[in-house]
Amino acid sequence: MKEDDLDTLLETVPDVRDGLTRTERIILYVLNETQRELNGRNVPTVMLYGRVLEYVNISEQELQVYLDRLGVKGDG
Repeated sequence: MKEDDLDTLLETVPDVRDGLTRTERIILYVLNETQRELNGRNVPTVMLYGRVLEYVNISEQELQVYLDRLGVKGDG
């Protein structure tokens, strides 16, 4: 198995421990860290997107799909 194939597999197959994919886990981690920096305040989606891009290459629409799947809701 090639390294690219393994990366693709890790991105799409949920972990047996909690059912999260690698990307979902990264999004939740970045969200938690950013919220901690903001002293518990809500994290703007644009800020979250910029920070998530440091770890994975996804579009704004893909981030929104992940946030919807994870149950993260905005104020609006």
